[in-house]
Amino acid sequence: MITPPPLKHGDKIGIAAPARKISKAKLQTALDVFERWGLHVVFAENLFKSHHQYAGTDAERIEGLQQLLDDESIRAIVCARGGYGTVRITDALDFAQFVKNPKWIAGYSDITVLHSHLNRQLQTQTLHCTMPVNFPTNTPEAIESMRKALFGETLRYQIASHAFNRCGIASGELVGGNLSVLYALSASPSEINTDGKILFLEDLEEYLYHIDRMMMQLKRSGKLENLAGMIVGAMNRMNDNAIPFGKQAYDIVAEHAARYGFPLCFAFPAGHIDDNRALVLGRKVKLEITDKTVVLSCPKK
Repeated sequence: MITPPPLKHGDKIGIAAPARKISKAKLQTALDVFERWGLHVVFAENLFKSHHQYAGTDAERIEGLQQLLDDESIRAIVCARGGYGTVRITDALDFAQFVKNPKWIAGYSDITVLHSHLNRQLQTQTLHCTMPVNFPTNTPEAIESMRKALFGETLRYQIASHAFNRCGIASGELVGGNLSVLYALSASPSEINTDGKILFLEDLEEYLYHIDRMMMQLKRSGKLENLAGMIVGAMNRMNDNAIPFGKQAYDIVAEHAARYGFPLCFAFPAGHIDDNRALVLGRKVKLEITDKTVVLSCPKK
């Protein structure tokens, strides 16, 4: 697995918008933080374009992200926000220069497309973390975890145990991201590989029966069969039908994972929440779950 070099003071980072549109005003809080970190920010071409929901047409978003992928002076690409649209441009991107000059790709939600694609096709680590659009409401811990990850520092999280947890110790490569996006990538070149790995899942504003359908797909396709462990992050603001589905999101995930023996934790602080802690996808981590605490240790490399 390829590990992009850590950032250092004075490095350049690029901001891209591969999905929904963004305004410069919504970036200002993040720009101030990046400046305090000693980083120089470069905007992707067409960053503030608008085409319906998107940050420009597919062609404009491809051009902007491609520019940052090819620029050797850019040491990380931070995605401004999620939404929808990354999957529309991924197959048109040329990663030839990126392979020669790996750099961090950072973001979450719809950016799961890039996380999964780079893991499967290029065996490159990426950073699941908050994005500039969220900085005004993020906790200090979420933003600091992003800095630590980008600058190559060790990440270690300890949280209280959840009633649905299954105790145990697991080590393995961390993969995953947004459940809905992973589901949409099935049978594509960006499809996630979960064998022997620790799977992280999160989601937002889905119908509860959609969560059940997506977990059924993971189970029936064998994605849960050989897991080393599972981490379930935030699954909030879920929707229900007029006739209630009868279970909440965590209940649904727990039910589908019940037949397997891997260690399993819920309510990990990552996903569509203010306290969205950084996770290095593609890196080997250690997950320790007891009846009182959960510890996730992510080494520097």
